[in-house]
Amino acid sequence: MTTPIYYVNAEPHLGHAYTTIVGDALTRWHRLLGDEVMYLTGTDEHGLKIQQAAEEAGTTPQAFADEIAPKFAAAWERLDIAYDDFIRTTEPRHYKAVEEILQRCYDAGDIELDTFAGKYCVSCEEYYSDDELITIDGVPDCCPIHRRPVEYFEEENYFFRLSRFEDRLLDWYAQHPTAMKPEHRGNEALGLIKGGLRDFSISRTSLKWGVPLPWDPNHVTYVWFDALTNYLTAVGFGDGTEGYEKWWPVDYHLIGKDIVRQHCVYWPAMLMSAGIDPPKGWAIGGWLLVDNEKMSKTSGNVVNPLDLIDDIGLDGFRYYVLADTAYGNDGDFTYDGLVARYNADLANNLGNLAARVATVVGKKCGGVGTAPNPDSALAAVAATAVEDTTRWWDEVQPSRALDASWQLVRATNAHLEANEPWKADPGPEVDAVMGDALEALRIVAILASPAIPSTAQAVWERIGQTGAVTDQRVPADTAWGGYQPGADVIKGAPLFPRLKA
Repeated sequence: MTTPIYYVNAEPHLGHAYTTIVGDALTRWHRLLGDEVMYLTGTDEHGLKIQQAAEEAGTTPQAFADEIAPKFAAAWERLDIAYDDFIRTTEPRHYKAVEEILQRCYDAGDIELDTFAGKYCVSCEEYYSDDELITIDGVPDCCPIHRRPVEYFEEENYFFRLSRFEDRLLDWYAQHPTAMKPEHRGNEALGLIKGGLRDFSISRTSLKWGVPLPWDPNHVTYVWFDALTNYLTAVGFGDGTEGYEKWWPVDYHLIGKDIVRQHCVYWPAMLMSAGIDPPKGWAIGGWLLVDNEKMSKTSGNVVNPLDLIDDIGLDGFRYYVLADTAYGNDGDFTYDGLVARYNADLANNLGNLAARVATVVGKKCGGVGTAPNPDSALAAVAATAVEDTTRWWDEVQPSRALDASWQLVRATNAHLEANEPWKADPGPEVDAVMGDALEALRIVAILASPAIPSTAQAVWERIGQTGAVTDQRVPADTAWGGYQPGADVIKGAPLFPRLKA
């Protein structure tokens, strides 16, 4: 599982955090299924815009990257990202991998020298044709993504002959119709291929900051052969062994919709040329917008995720990012929306359920957990919640997966309201109702742990469970009836104190 590697021309923002948290939650979910998972993230440190940013800062590109890259690693630590490797494209292992894939494609005859003149967006690292550019406020020739004027470049480049791969790509996708999720994003990629493929430049002579071509060191590798190869570097490609075959092909490339062309068109063609299997799958996300605009340093609307953690807590922030927007669609970040989601799902539902269960067990059951009823009406709800949660995680739809898990939270709150155990005298009926609620919380803690790991562990321990909730397995440990009575149940401090907007 991979995130894109993030450019070090700016510090981490909410858009970076969004994709990285989705990948982290998906990683944790697959570990609950018992899968061995390698989760990769990192930073992209070569290219023209890094060179320009370093010049503006009055330093070298390497020094500039050395200052920014650790900020991404630190941010992911703060966000409790369970990554296994943080790759930097300035590492020696990466140079070896880039040289290896370049040489393979060159030897296959798919890289050739040519001269190119065209309009180029430095931020995209991409050439555009006239019909792809837009006019903004009367200014022509603007990038459709970054919405600022492109630059004209003319120089001798090596080109990857992408135009040769149209039929091969279409045939491969026809044989793997579910490789790109969600479907509407995959259709966009197929449209790019069917619209005709242009060869793309893979080198620069005007740029010195990057990996030199192994057969022509006067040329420096252009960003996509450099950046995309990180996914292979991290699993050992280019190190002289075939060890990367354990992990490759990758199961999920998590990407944003703005880099579909490079990841779903360029990348599999490059791999085919090099004699390497294409990825198994791509999960293509939309953007988290602010005031209906994509976050960027130039627009001044960047949201620092660490500031939000200070306001609503780590798990509150993680839950909002995962639950509020269907993956693949654009979301619009607002602070009021964050607070509303937090209060509704976390404070009023899960937090309230955990508190009221502990309170009633303390008053009516002597503070000791009781056994669930094997024939409880909640048993069917729990089974459906597990089934639906599993299905939606498999579809890389975290918001729907969490809503499926919260079916059980809502049903358990309703079960308590219907039975009102707080009004009844202690006895078998109250014990059964509270045993049902404790069992529901046990299952919810497992299902919710990919999204809110520290809170899930807290719920797990408060209802008297031992060990780590992450050591449980789905579906084996989410079958109804697993709660063992007799353990102390603790209320503790509120899990999610209500917030004011």
